[in-house]
Amino acid sequence: MMQNPQILAALQERLDGLVGSPSGYMESLPKVVKRRVNALKNLQVKCAHIEAKFYEEVHELERKYAALYQPLFDKRSDIVKAAYEPTDEECEWKADEEEELTEEMKEKAKVEEEKKDEEKEDPKGIPEFWLTVFKNVDLLSDMLQEHDEPILKHLQDIKVKFSDPGQPMSFSLEFHFEPNDFFTNTVLTKTYKMRSEPDEGDPFSFDGPEIMGCTGCTIDWTKGKNVTLKTIKKKQKHKGRGTVRTVTKTDEDSEAILAADFEIGHFIRERIVPRAVLYFTGEAIEDDDDDVSMSKELLPCSFVRSNVWPH
Repeated sequence: MMQNPQILAALQERLDGLVGSPSGYMESLPKVVKRRVNALKNLQVKCAHIEAKFYEEVHELERKYAALYQPLFDKRSDIVKAAYEPTDEECEWKADEEEELTEEMKEKAKVEEEKKDEEKEDPKGIPEFWLTVFKNVDLLSDMLQEHDEPILKHLQDIKVKFSDPGQPMSFSLEFHFEPNDFFTNTVLTKTYKMRSEPDEGDPFSFDGPEIMGCTGCTIDWTKGKNVTLKTIKKKQKHKGRGTVRTVTKTDEDSEAILAADFEIGHFIRERIVPRAVLYFTGEAIEDDDDDVSMSKELLPCSFVRSNVWPH
């Protein structure tokens, strides 16, 4: 039928009549049909409100299961920071069949490994665990600056905290650091406030919870260690005397921070924290990186301290 020239010509003539008028088809409908379409739209609004409730219950389920996951994440943290040494049984891992070695090869590998261990100092826990995670994830490694790495070497854990039952929907990221030369905080936090309800003025635009705002904690930087600031020195002529003096200006990298703030937080919450070891080893499949656009100028510490989400 669609290859019939007469039908195609008639269809094209009909479409040409609607060009520039998105509601042209609706306007052409009989009044009684428009009335029924309005009834369908009212049903759609009710569907949007049900969907909003669905997301609220999903948030409650996330909060419930987060409490079940947390003891495992706490143990992971203890192993990473050398607060707990796992037993031989806990360290056993059955390799894939193609990776299995003969007994002779296993013994040889064991001897070589022991020899290497004797040649170097005994490391504590898993050094640079979270820094390695960040480096292995394209989304995060693209934003890392050279001066970020010394800071992230001190990152010991990342925790997700959900809002309490009955409280407005929100979640917080907690970045736990060991004592370091950069700031005095032991925990840096970032809280995202969300809303799961259709906009009364545009209910059909509802597509799940939206971010209403975010709050970053104050970072107590050690003097001269604030990596989120750029110092620019300009030579300026002194009026009246013709002499030259140096003026120092401070320029915060803030615009890029706000542009990608929530995308980073959501990715850390949904992917990084639950599967950190797989990102550390590189086994995690990052098939959703293309969905998020990230600025390479976004600094991790700037991300934590930014307080506004642009609407």
